[in-house]
Amino acid sequence: MAEDVFIVIVAGFVGGVLARLARQPLVLGYLVAGILVGPHAGIVTVGDPANLERLAEIGATLLLFGLGLELSLKDLAPVRRVAILGTPIQIALTMLAAVPLGFWLNLPWTQTVWLGALVSLSSTLVVLKALQSQGRIGTLSSRVMLGMLVAQDLAFIPLMVVLPRLGSGDAAVGEVAAAVLKAAALLAVIFVAGTRLLPRLVGWVARSGSRELFLLVTMGLALGIGYLTHTFGISSAVGAFVAGLVLSESDYSHQALSDIIPLRDVFSLLFFASVGMLLDPSQVLGQWQAVTVVVLSVGVTKGLVFGGVTRAFGYRNVVPLASALALFGVGEFSFVLARTGFAAGAIPASLYALVLNTAVITMVLTPVVSGLTTPVYSWWTRRRAREPVQTINLSGAAPLAGHIVVAGGGRVGCRVAEVLQGLDLPFILIELDHRRIDHARARGFPTVFGDAAQEPVLEAAGIARARLVLITTPVLGVSKAVVDHARRLNPNVDIVVRAESAEAMALFREIGVAEVVQPELEASLEMTRQALVHLRMSALDIVSLTDRLRADHYAAGGAPVSSEVSTAATLGAAARLLDLRWVRIADGSLLAGRTIGEADVRTWLGVTLVGIVCDGRFNPGPGPDQVLHAGAIVAVVGDRAHVDRFEVAAG
Repeated sequence: MAEDVFIVIVAGFVGGVLARLARQPLVLGYLVAGILVGPHAGIVTVGDPANLERLAEIGATLLLFGLGLELSLKDLAPVRRVAILGTPIQIALTMLAAVPLGFWLNLPWTQTVWLGALVSLSSTLVVLKALQSQGRIGTLSSRVMLGMLVAQDLAFIPLMVVLPRLGSGDAAVGEVAAAVLKAAALLAVIFVAGTRLLPRLVGWVARSGSRELFLLVTMGLALGIGYLTHTFGISSAVGAFVAGLVLSESDYSHQALSDIIPLRDVFSLLFFASVGMLLDPSQVLGQWQAVTVVVLSVGVTKGLVFGGVTRAFGYRNVVPLASALALFGVGEFSFVLARTGFAAGAIPASLYALVLNTAVITMVLTPVVSGLTTPVYSWWTRRRAREPVQTINLSGAAPLAGHIVVAGGGRVGCRVAEVLQGLDLPFILIELDHRRIDHARARGFPTVFGDAAQEPVLEAAGIARARLVLITTPVLGVSKAVVDHARRLNPNVDIVVRAESAEAMALFREIGVAEVVQPELEASLEMTRQALVHLRMSALDIVSLTDRLRADHYAAGGAPVSSEVSTAATLGAAARLLDLRWVRIADGSLLAGRTIGEADVRTWLGVTLVGIVCDGRFNPGPGPDQVLHAGAIVAVVGDRAHVDRFEVAAG
């Protein structure tokens, strides 16, 4: 047993490294490792695959428990309609579309239902990794996709309950209905009891201060609730998933997740490797034609279904295309479902291998195909007829000129819009998200509804007459497209862009962007400044250091920094280092009864007195003859260390 675990872990490490070098998900490396050490490959064979399968069940349980911890039902709120209503429609349509495929494969109806359910689920892991590598996390399309993926993961629960009851051809509707009701009742009890008891239990353990005990209670909840559901005829993985969802709403979910991740990852390796062990490469070669047909059929069908569903729920522009190209594949949780069906005898080895190969191939293709979203969408928008662009809070008067175009109405964009509005400077905000559009409408921001990466939208914002373009979106691909179109429509416009990485800064330098801002750098410089202030470093040294760090970083990233921007940053840093404080002159202090000139606080203490309140009157500009009476309150300006010294002298 120990030797088998050693073989699988070493093989999984090698497979994971190779997958990482090939820029593929680690899951694929684990699957390949399982194939190579399985009984069919004959390279390095484990002695007892059955024992590993038992450990793999723990892996599936921890995998779904960790997923439940990472998810939150609150995350579905912004896209709840398409997630909660659209996802069941997508699953149903995909299962319906699998009927001709099952007929072509000569499958009985129960196996056809299994096939449709297995291919209806997409890969949360692979899609998220692809979106992160493409810099598209945070876009509207990514939120829609994430919402539907989360809803698919929730739909996994009823599928795990219902499908095993269809494993025998004579399963009655009443039996399935009874199983569903039984599972729903048990899960409801777990959910209701868990929301009241689990957070208290976990909180009590956390307050004990024992890290080991906290890990044990986390593992106990995952495996214990999983075992409870297993005794009632429901998969232990389903119970663990519900336990994770319940615990995710508590204050200790992040600590529980951080503790469980190492164990989850190790046991997940055993799970995916055990899945690969069941794959017979010779059988794969024998059904390559079926694999090809299924991959093409599933990819095209799911792409059309996802695109149609998102379009039907009111999403326009790039969202349907992005959803179709990213969610067309089969997900890793289809492995859990397929393994359950295979173990229960509901699906044969040939169908299991067919689904497994389809999942692996589509997971490999997902990063490549989803990366085509931007070029395909650009090509399509150039060919189609232009639709009128919706505008908000824009009157029908003469078009703006010399205004500022703010591309992106997120937190940064809205904050910029508030400042511009307060300064009475003309601007137009561009945003695609419906929620942000409603916020902009309520604030009275002049707004264009649309994708800023498209020329018609920029034209509607008057880009040809604009003075400045501020690109606040963190998505590199979108920012690059906005820059390209803006330069084409107005070659003389100045552009300020947000960059999330050094690579993005270098790219923007190559295309001649006027200014680049990296939020992480500015936050780190501010935290550095705060630390140095508390360490009593002089204000001049702090300003010099932060200016040098800023200039060096932007120069290394290839981003030009103009003298005006550098000066503004220096003045801003210097202003933040000044400390304005009101100090009361105490009776008997060194300053009481002396004039400002006699005290000579500027020379002695390095501060300036800019105001004084004495006898109920405020003098905003006290001269050297002003007497510092006991009880007077003076306004002192200087750096923190010097103002601290003045407080001591006045006390």
